[in-house]
Amino acid sequence: MRIAVTGSIATDHLMTFPGRFADQLVADQLHTVSLSFLVDNLDVRRGGVGANIAFGMGLLGTRPVLVGAAGADFDAYRSWLDRHGVDTASVRISEVLHTARFVCTTDSDHNQIGSFYTGAMSEARLIELKSVSDRVGGLDLVSIGADDPEAMLRHTEECRTRGIPFAADFSQQIARMDGDEIRILLDGATYLFSNEYEKGLIESKTGWSDEEILSKVGHRVTTLGARGVRIERAGEDPIEVGCAEEERKADPTGVGDAFRAGFLSGLAWGVGLERAAQVGCMLATLVIETVGTQEYTLRRTHFMDRFTKAYGDEAATEVRAHLS
Repeated sequence: MRIAVTGSIATDHLMTFPGRFADQLVADQLHTVSLSFLVDNLDVRRGGVGANIAFGMGLLGTRPVLVGAAGADFDAYRSWLDRHGVDTASVRISEVLHTARFVCTTDSDHNQIGSFYTGAMSEARLIELKSVSDRVGGLDLVSIGADDPEAMLRHTEECRTRGIPFAADFSQQIARMDGDEIRILLDGATYLFSNEYEKGLIESKTGWSDEEILSKVGHRVTTLGARGVRIERAGEDPIEVGCAEEERKADPTGVGDAFRAGFLSGLAWGVGLERAAQVGCMLATLVIETVGTQEYTLRRTHFMDRFTKAYGDEAATEVRAHLS
């Protein structure tokens, strides 16, 4: 199964604030916030939604096709992704803009405040999926992740026109999208990804109920934080999968991307939805134990030992057959 992953390509500038954001906010002054936080450290990491998901899939051996836009400063990042099993030949390189940047501060409660500079990401709208499909011999699924909003709309419309199954994954971009855009992006999606908060926001902005949205997508995949994930299909009982046990909690950045990487890899392997979700949850656990979205390692024996402990021998036997 050939999967293309569209989405942002960025570098992450991650900082840690030793206190709590909540202690710095004055309830009756929220209309005029002016705050700065003295942070303990700064980590500059590779990131971006599309690149994070593709990296995880590459580690799992599913050879994803990364589709996005970056700047002339992308050479070292490209080499890193290539070396970890990602097909980067369809990344557009801007002649005038830098690769996008995400600047994020995390407090002691693991709450986050972030800002995102789009940079070269704005040129993702110029990428035609047909050229990507022709190059790799066809696409079985396109995951449309947080990216330039116009690019997300164009990729979605092209998938519909060409009959390519797609997954809708608004992520950070949902805050700036209106109801009409969200309706366009999710209608007819084979998979709709969101977390619990985004789920409510989708329903609020579109005016569609949970049941109405389920009638418009094949599967609704909702991540539940520490409680795992729920997969819903119209007329069927939901599938719920819990998280694997954490060894430590270092940084939540990129956990959702890792889940998607594992879930999409499970689809590429042809395992069932429950198994795919289990792989996603296990990969997400590795990421939350690591600072940075692509700094974790995947050692097959270690991964399978923990996967077996979390989900049992039968599940492990099925996944082990695919994990390279």
